[in-house]
Amino acid sequence: MTSPIHTNPIHTIDQAKARARALRAERAAAGRTISHSAALEQVARDQGFASWNVLSARLSNAPEVALQVGDRVAGRYLGQPFEASVLAVRTLGHGQGFDITLEFDTPVDVVTFDSFSAFRSRVTATISPGGTSFARTGNGVPQLVVARIEPI
Repeated sequence: MTSPIHTNPIHTIDQAKARARALRAERAAAGRTISHSAALEQVARDQGFASWNVLSARLSNAPEVALQVGDRVAGRYLGQPFEASVLAVRTLGHGQGFDITLEFDTPVDVVTFDSFSAFRSRVTATISPGGTSFARTGNGVPQLVVARIEPI
């Protein structure tokens, strides 16, 4: 049976190579050593691709931030830290940006006044491939900064 670490979706070449290293270590601990190239090929098959070359090409062409519905993310919204689930993603202009909708685990207070609060549970924003919103606050900071939380 394959370990869950090898069946979770991967989004970058670095993640794929890390999986291959983990697979090699797992097999070595079980007394069944494999080469790095064999581990890369196994990672590709685990991800549903015919070979490492095919998986590598696919990941090389993927947008830098390939968020998907259901991904867990963390970041800052209007300066407040959050963790959230991705509810919707739409790619804009061949990966030049993304419209995303997030549902915060804990509502975020979007008001900075001590005597008043306004909490948001959900937000939709347009972000760059690097995970920052194009919209800025009055002091020039991105309204939203988001990054995937990697599964452990």
